[in-house]
Amino acid sequence: MSDQTLDPQDWDRFRAETRDLLDHCIDLMQNAGERPWQHVPEGLEDSYAIGQTAAQGADVMDRLRTDVLPYHAGNTHPKYWGWVQGSGLSTDIAASMVAAVMNSNCGGRNHGANYMERAVIDWTRQKMGMPESAFGVFVTGTSQATAQAFAAARVKTLGKEVREAGQVGQRLTAYAAAGVHNATKKGLELIGVGSGNLRLVPLKDGRLDVTALKEMIAEDRAQGALPFLLVGTAGSVDLGLYDDFHALADVAAAESLWLHVDGAFGAWTRIAKEPYRSLSDGIERADSIAMDFHKWMYVSYDCGLCLVRDGEDLRNAFAARPVYLDGKERGVASGEPWFCDYGVDLSRGNRAIKVWMALETIGEEAFSEAITRNCDLAGFMAQEVQAQAGMALACDPVSNVCVFTAQTDLPAEAQSALNVRIAVELQESGEAVFSTTKIGDVEMLRAAIVNHRTTNAHIREAVQAVAALASA
Repeated sequence: MSDQTLDPQDWDRFRAETRDLLDHCIDLMQNAGERPWQHVPEGLEDSYAIGQTAAQGADVMDRLRTDVLPYHAGNTHPKYWGWVQGSGLSTDIAASMVAAVMNSNCGGRNHGANYMERAVIDWTRQKMGMPESAFGVFVTGTSQATAQAFAAARVKTLGKEVREAGQVGQRLTAYAAAGVHNATKKGLELIGVGSGNLRLVPLKDGRLDVTALKEMIAEDRAQGALPFLLVGTAGSVDLGLYDDFHALADVAAAESLWLHVDGAFGAWTRIAKEPYRSLSDGIERADSIAMDFHKWMYVSYDCGLCLVRDGEDLRNAFAARPVYLDGKERGVASGEPWFCDYGVDLSRGNRAIKVWMALETIGEEAFSEAITRNCDLAGFMAQEVQAQAGMALACDPVSNVCVFTAQTDLPAEAQSALNVRIAVELQESGEAVFSTTKIGDVEMLRAAIVNHRTTNAHIREAVQAVAALASA
């Protein structure tokens, strides 16, 4: 048998090649403004086909430069505002290196990465205003966090025995504002409640209508259903709107509902300055919050958190320790709590290190200022839009989202076609990335600014580019 490992045979050569690649990566991040999204060329997928024999390390490093790094998703660029995609941080480079060297499985056992994750969760708990009983688990993102929080709500409502016996007979109902993120529907499907039992409550003044909510709950109870879950939104998908969390918490308490907040990006106004911080007032009364660090805390993908007011509720939904996962008082298998007891993942990477390093290196105050500035920039974009003849806002920005149409004097269908064409042409030219969303009968241009590299000049240039295409 061979004694050869999979480690490099020439560590010095590996060190030199990797240092060169690191320098190249830092150069690319430093000059992110010169690297917009671009189309993937024909044949690129074929170039990624795995060879039958190993290539030289230097050859692979060269291919990373020429065939991999140029074809990124675009969201590191300062004029990328499509969907809600964070821009990444320089600290992610070092954090990812350290995570790779440590190669920690954060499902459990006694090692430093788990202690770091608990520290970052506790920092987040404090920022959200939750009590010391709160606990959570890092996940891929808000979609997974939502499903896990819903599972905890279901077990809380029906008892731990539902984990083994399954849900039989009883119809559970959930409530959320019309336009709630699709993660809520998927989460209800995953836990067996079904998206057909999600009641979509109309909006009033941009918020879930509490009067209509109460009427729906009463109607469902009268028909034999068991209302169990109320979902509030911190930063709606289309317009960045916020529900009244104090009002929702009052209803949840009166009706014995679990209050969950989809805070994918909007929860982070808790560390913004006024007037934006107060948008999320009352979020501290939630039973659970789903949020992403890879959106408005800017760290690299993926990095989400499921935070639950009473950590035991999350544990009751997921804890399962067969004999091969028994904890011990000493040694590697000590170190309670284990994160595998708080979610579906046993094998888990070290996501928390990206957040920890960012906060320790850059500081909370800098993030507060960046989030606040993004909201201000949405307001500045609105001013630039209003200064252009023919353009119009869907509504005044509430937080960091600005939605507008490029030409109001066209019929709705023609406006929509123009806005879509402008979005695509700006994406393909590398000038800016807007996504689109439908407001009423018109598909409009939408900018969700979760980009710490964006400046007023970038906003002005992008709006002028829209105006030029609208008049062409």
